[in-house]
Parts: sequence; structure tokens; C-alpha cells
Amino acid sequence: MDLRYRGADAQPGRAGPAVSAPGLTGRSVLVTGGASGIGAAMTRAFAAAGAVAGILDLDAAAGEAIAAETGAAFEPCDLRDLDALKAGVARLAERCGPATVLVNNAARDDRHGWAEVTPDYWDERMATNLRHQFFAIQAVAPGMIAAGGGSIVNMGSGSWIQGTPGLPVYGTAKAAVHGLTRTMARELGPHRIRVNTVIPGWVMTERQKELWVTPEKIEGLRARQCLPDLLQPGDLADAVLFLASDAARMITAADLMVDAGAL
Repeated sequence: MDLRYRGADAQPGRAGPAVSAPGLTGRSVLVTGGASGIGAAMTRAFAAAGAVAGILDLDAAAGEAIAAETGAAFEPCDLRDLDALKAGVARLAERCGPATVLVNNAARDDRHGWAEVTPDYWDERMATNLRHQFFAIQAVAPGMIAAGGGSIVNMGSGSWIQGTPGLPVYGTAKAAVHGLTRTMARELGPHRIRVNTVIPGWVMTERQKELWVTPEKIEGLRARQCLPDLLQPGDLADAVLFLASDAARMITAADLMVDAGAL
């Protein structure tokens, strides 16, 4: 039986990005975790904008599917393995050209109780949700410097701002993304490389609907939001495309909240 809450699907989807993204045509873009959910929406949006999209993702089947759909280049990669991450970035650079846009999107918000967290679990969650963001920046920055500039978008989360229960390690990792963004914006700014954070509210991905969305939670969410509509993956893709594009050429070290006013 399919127990997903269908009320979360009340808004119609749209084809392609809803924002103008000047300067992205032909630009090499790397999206981590770009095979499903919000990442897949980003991959579709960049492809629709004329960018040359590359994906690093652990899910080989989903990666091959989105690559076939969009024409993106896909490389299977466990981002917790830093050698694999560096090799994946290098392979995509050979296929697509050195990335001048990096979207650090990959993450996993598995629920966990604070009393059961072990040091090994802590380290693995940090590797899953934070560490790869820094090392992906380290891997792509030389190519951006050689190209004369670039844009890096780190995906944060509203969960730590709201204090969502059941996510203490995830929330800690996502809070640290803001420090990563601000410090790397300062480090890379002289090379005209911009670094920003996008902070999502609760986005109605298939994973969220399958695991956690209920009518009661949606009612509470709508009560907190200023806007009545539920966030869809495409809403986050639009924000990322804007920050990646030349329309945001003087925006860096910034946090862009896409939460319908809930936080």
C-alpha cells in the first residue's frame, strides 16, 4: 500500500527553469548528488539553461537515468572516499571541461537519536554531509582560477535553524556549511570565485514524502510558512541557477533562504 501523503503533490510541476540564467550556456557545471531529488532538479535546470552538466553520485542507476534524460555526464562516486572524489572531478573535467560552477548538494538527512551517536557514526555523518564540500572546492578551485572565476553554491539546511529533532549530527554539519561558505568566499574572492549558501526549507522530494510527510506535518508546515505553497525541488534549482549565473556576479559570502518564510 502506498501511504505517501498526496496532499504534498498539490502544486503542478513545471518544465525547465523559471529564472533567467545569463552566462550559463556552454559553461561546465558539477553537481554532487545530482541524480535524485533536489540534485536531479538542478541537473535538469542546468541542462535546460544550456550548461554542460556533470554529476557525481553514489546511486549508479539513478545517475545513468538522469544522464540519459538530460545529456549530463555521470560518474559514480562515493563522496566519503576523498580519493574517489578527486578522481571523479578529474574524469568529469576531461569529459566536460574544468568546472566553473560547483554545486555542493550531496547530503543525507537520516534520523538519529543523540544518545545513540557513536564516534564512528559522527565521523561518517560528517563525511557524508560536510567534509566532501570542502574537498570538492579544493579539487575544482585551480580550474576556476585558471578560467578567471567561477561560482560555488553550498547547500545548507533550515533544520539546524529551526532545531528539528532527530537530526543533531546532521544539523551540526549543516550549520558548519555557513562557516565554510564565508571563509572560502574570502579565500577565493581575489580570483573572482564566488561562494554562497542556499538554505532550503522543507522540500517535497520523493524521499521526504515516502519517509516523513504526513497530513499533520503539512498542516503544521503551512502554519509556519508565510506562503501557502509547498516547496518543490525546482524552487531550489531556480535559486541555485541564479547564484551560478552572471546575474549574481557581485553576490558572494551570502545565505539565500528558500523556505516560503517558515524559518
